[in-house]
Amino acid sequence: MPAIPLVCVVDSYGLSKTLVDEFLRRGADVVRVQSTPEVPAAYRGPFDLSDYRDNIAHRGDLTATARAVAAHRPVAVVPGGEIGVELADALSELLGLPTNGTALSTARRDKYVMIETVRRAGAAAARQSLVTDERAVRAWHGSVGGRIVVKPLRSAAGNGVHFCDTPEESAAAVRAVIGSENVFSERNTAAVAQEYLRGTEYMVNTVSRDSVHRVCEIWRTTRITANGVADLSDTVYLLPRRGEVQDRLTAYAGEVLDALDVRHGPAHVEIKITASGPVLVEAGARIGGADLPYYAQLARGASQLDWTVDAYLEPDRFLARHEEDDPRALHCAFVGLVSPFTGTLHGYPYLERLRALESFHDVRVAVAPGQRIRRTVDDLSYPATVVLLHDSEETVLRDANTIRYLDGPSFYDVTDPGPA
Repeated sequence: MPAIPLVCVVDSYGLSKTLVDEFLRRGADVVRVQSTPEVPAAYRGPFDLSDYRDNIAHRGDLTATARAVAAHRPVAVVPGGEIGVELADALSELLGLPTNGTALSTARRDKYVMIETVRRAGAAAARQSLVTDERAVRAWHGSVGGRIVVKPLRSAAGNGVHFCDTPEESAAAVRAVIGSENVFSERNTAAVAQEYLRGTEYMVNTVSRDSVHRVCEIWRTTRITANGVADLSDTVYLLPRRGEVQDRLTAYAGEVLDALDVRHGPAHVEIKITASGPVLVEAGARIGGADLPYYAQLARGASQLDWTVDAYLEPDRFLARHEEDDPRALHCAFVGLVSPFTGTLHGYPYLERLRALESFHDVRVAVAPGQRIRRTVDDLSYPATVVLLHDSEETVLRDANTIRYLDGPSFYDVTDPGPA
């Protein structure tokens, strides 16, 4: 009887548990590794560890952690999320497993180094500057002109991202970023200032094996200006696998993955198609967030989840099938509700009208009645998200627009509200 394969997943928090569930469904055992002894504040809460063979907390001694992991004889070490990328690289390299290696680990996490690495490889890249004080960002913004983006070097989910139209706004953004903690409870010691890329933004989720890349799904984003944020993501739409835009994104994403030396495993590549062509916003060498791979799996019959498991457990199957189309072709949208208030939530008066939409599939309520609600300013502050799923693209588009119509001040019953 063949041995049961075992996979180590580094930093499986929150919605990344869907990747663990996929490994379990395919017959593997899973060991959970924490890259930090303390759980980052954004992920704190009760954890059910019953699905894991073991839970190993890394305390800074790579040799000791590698020894504990090796005792389980894993076939792979996989990052469960952004914060686990570097430790997964180090463990997989040390243990002689399929690895992206540590030589470019920093480039796969640090947003400034990432863009410079892509530029050196000859791919299109944004103008940018590493800034550690207000004077530097004022001067750089003045030289670039127009709108720029200021953000932490290491973060995710839109946390700490500022869209700045004047050098004064950029200086205020640097003051807000430097010295604060990012979403992973890490202290920001610097920031990156980048030119604002004008164009539609896409999220390209991929999986690689031996530097062969599979584009698993492509999501198109839409954005609104709300709550003081000039470019707030509000909805993402799953695109068909084939098309002119998809072909351009696939080719450019491959350039980015090669530049960052992503040879194995999942990646999430955010790209804007500007007037001059595709340009990288940022990338992560881990599975896509917001549970989008799970919903893509429902819509298409296969997603980044399935392909990641194939890449590690059945690489020959992956390499033989990586250009195949998906078995289904449903349309999907992921719609974030945008709260205009900070206060105490008593209810969502129109929530049942969302459930009655023709393409309604699911709603996830992050802020329940009786809890504090805050204004939505990033991907971490949607009070609820709605998933639409249907075989008609027009039905999904119509229902997404209906949600945005209903989602205004009257959608929220809030006492002591802050400014709308």
